[in-house]
This record gives sequence, C-alpha cells and structure tokens, in this order.
Amino acid sequence: MNRKHFAGFTATALAQAVLGTTFVLPSLAQADFFKDSKASVELRNYYYNRDFRQASDPTPSQAKQEEWSQGFILKYESGFTDGFVGVGVDALAGLGLKLDSSPDRSGTGLLQRDRETGRAQDSFGDFGLTGKLRISKSVLKVGTLAPKLPVIVSNDSRTLPQTFAGGSLNSLEISGLTIDAGHLTQVNQRDSQDYEDMTVASGGKRNIRFTGGTTSDQFDYAGLGYKWNDNLTTSYHYGKLEDFYAQHYLNLVHTLPIADKQSLKSDVRYARSTDEGTSNVDNNAFNAMFTYSLGYHALGVGYQKMSGDTGFAFINGTDPFLVNYIQIGDFANKDEKSWQLRYDYNFAGLGIPGLTFMTRYVNGDNVDQLTNNQEGKEWERDTDIAYVFQEGPLKNLGVKWRNATMRSNFGNDIDENRLIVSYTMPLW
Repeated sequence: MNRKHFAGFTATALAQAVLGTTFVLPSLAQADFFKDSKASVELRNYYYNRDFRQASDPTPSQAKQEEWSQGFILKYESGFTDGFVGVGVDALAGLGLKLDSSPDRSGTGLLQRDRETGRAQDSFGDFGLTGKLRISKSVLKVGTLAPKLPVIVSNDSRTLPQTFAGGSLNSLEISGLTIDAGHLTQVNQRDSQDYEDMTVASGGKRNIRFTGGTTSDQFDYAGLGYKWNDNLTTSYHYGKLEDFYAQHYLNLVHTLPIADKQSLKSDVRYARSTDEGTSNVDNNAFNAMFTYSLGYHALGVGYQKMSGDTGFAFINGTDPFLVNYIQIGDFANKDEKSWQLRYDYNFAGLGIPGLTFMTRYVNGDNVDQLTNNQEGKEWERDTDIAYVFQEGPLKNLGVKWRNATMRSNFGNDIDENRLIVSYTMPLW
C-alpha cells in the first residue's frame, strides 16, 4: 500500500471497526456512545485582501492577493461505549467554495489552486475519520488530527482548517498532570484537499538550508504539562521532524492576582532547536508576554529573541508557538530581536457585551541579512474588532474585521484586511 494513504486507511478501518462494534454491543453499552455525542456545522464567510506596497525593489510578483470564499465545516464527536475499554469515532468534513478570485489575485490561502495554472478552483473539500479508544482517563486517537501543542499548532486561520494524519495519546491519569504523545505522517494544508509529506518553514531570513530532500513523513512528539495550582502551569514538550530538526520547548504560565478585577499574567517560553542530519537548524528562541488586566482592559508587553545559526524551525503551514507571531509576521528570523505592545478592551464594560477590540504593535531589528552588512528591520501594527450577537435571530453570529500593516527593509511591505463572518450551529 502507498505509504501516503496508510494513515487514512488505518483511520477508516479503525472507525469502521468502532462503528461495527456499536451495532453488536447491547443497547446499554451504546448509551454513552450516542448520548455523549455532539455535532455542529460552522459557516465561515471569508474576505481576504493583501496589498503589496513596494514601488520598486523588491518588486513583488503580484500587486495584491484578494479572494472571497464560503466555507462549511462539519464536526462530529461521539461519546464512548461503556466498559473497561470505551470506543468512539469522530468525523470532520469541510467544503470551500470560491466566491471571487482571479489568477492575478490568488494565493491567499483561502482556496485551493490548480498546480499548473495557479488559478483558484471553484471548490475543494476534505473528509476525515478518527477512531478513538478510552481506558480510564487516557484516550488514543488514530486518523485525522489537529494538534494544539507548543511543538506543533495546527492552523485554522483560513476557509478550512489544517489537519494531519497519524495517532495521538492524551492521558490525565494523575491529577494536575497532562501527558501527550503522537506520531504524524502527513499534512493536509488549509488550502488543499490532498495529504502530503511535511516540510520546514524556511521563508524570510531564517537561513535554514537543506543538504538532501526537503520533505518528511514522520513527526514525533511528546510532552508533560503540570498544573501546580489555579495560577501556575508549567510544561515541557519535545518534537522531532525526521531528518530535519529536533525541538525542546519549555513554557511557564503564571497569573498573579493583585486586587479585585486586577491581575498580572506571565507567559514565558523557551525553545531549543537543533538539526537532525540534513539541515543546518540551530536556534534558541526566548519569548515572553506579560499582561496586566484591570476590569475590562488589558495591557500587554512582549519580548522575543532569536539566537543561533538559524531562525526558528517549525512545520510549514502550522502556527509557530511564539508570542510575537501575529497576523502577518512571526519575527523569528536569524538573530532577530523584537518587542510587542498590546491593548485589549471588552465593551461589556460599556454595556455592549459581545463587542471586543484589540490593537498591537511589534518592532523587530538585528536581523542577519546574510548577503550584506545592513541590519534587517521590520514592524507590524494590527487591529481587530469583533462582535458576536448575544440574542435574537442572529444569536452567536460572529463578525470580525482584522487590519494589519507591515513594513520591512528586507521583505514585502504589506497592507492587509480580512473580514470574517462565522456562525456555528449545533446539530445536537
């Protein structure tokens, strides 16, 4: 069997076995399987406009990227059958439709493009099954996965989510302790309906190079997280993309209560990444965010520093777990240092629940440009305004406008706007 289809075949076989089991078990054993199941469909209407602002060098290949899409995401999660070993099955289906695009404006990540012409296809979709087994407080899953861990964060910022094929284990046997482990073989990118091997993100001025091939069909991870009390959590995670890099990630999150409706949250992260034979990955990433909350206001200050021979390493298409990874940039180039200032406000404080506002500014410098002695510099300013209807016929309908401006002396100058209208409807 083709290795690329093995994970999907395994997931389907396990899911079919699970479903078949439920039909032969007594109705009592099926009770939790059906009673605890839940299903929902999300409608996601997405407009994306990215305007490249350079007048001369470096000249972008496109003047802008601009597309409009409609997405439908169906999620089903069963409960588990009764007994020492509980079995269950999850399903995820997605459909993306083109509402507006053209060859000179494609490439936003909203829509799947034809590999030969670059033209956005009229529609694309995917379907995944996940079989699961539960023993006590441990759950094993095989099939379609969307991990959210420091060493791998699945991306869900376009029409359809990014998913992976593989297996995962989550254990909560010891109070306060979370254990995660997994093995991934393929990735289905957010603008694709095909599973493929994984690659390393190498854009910008990361200085990441390869001596052999550029794809891998094996990513292994493991991690421990411990909640010491309601205010302190620490974790360690390890990830390895076969042949390319290994990464150790430490994270500490602490909330200090100061007074009524006042607190200081500290989120401190450190990652060490090294090569695994066919790359030159060598990076230390220290980053931290400190957020002071007062009532409906929050003010945050962040700092991020890259050191080593390369920038930060992560699987292409995923979200790097960095405090200065924001709407456009990640500020994770070789030797880059960056700081962030952020402000959030919840308009519930003015009697408008559901309305929120966020603005932030990140400035990065000291980027090693590699080809000359000029220091690389960049900055980005973001603003988000979101509203979720709280009552009436439009209850739970969400509208979000995201605006960003990025300027750089070594990359693209970008103005960007996104308008996202979403609605999630529980089916049962």
